[in-house]
Amino acid sequence: MKGFTLIEIIIVFSLIGILVGMGLPQYQSAAKRAREAVLKEDLFQMRKLIDQYCQDKGKYPASLQTLVDEKYLRSIPVDPITKSASTWLEIRETPPTDEYVMPESLGIVDVKSGSEIKAQDGTLYNTW
Repeated sequence: MKGFTLIEIIIVFSLIGILVGMGLPQYQSAAKRAREAVLKEDLFQMRKLIDQYCQDKGKYPASLQTLVDEKYLRSIPVDPITKSASTWLEIRETPPTDEYVMPESLGIVDVKSGSEIKAQDGTLYNTW
């Protein structure tokens, strides 16, 4: 017999569609796990550099940009969840209760993702 019949072609395309339909959720889940792993590593490195800056200078950096300006970071990393380098939440140190301190003089002690989305484990990314 020469060539394929229409029925055979429909069956082949149906099987391909079923296989793609089964593989797509796995791909999406793997991509989300990869973004979460990148976020965890970025947070770990930035927190380590904030602590290192504090040990070197005796005070916390004023912002993430300070870490770049002082050559602790090459550039502010892109948040893999929000896909932006400007959405990081900078957590400032708490001022002493007995005296007034200008808010802009307080350094950052921690950094978190600016995303409001839930992670695969059910927690929010901005709580990591």
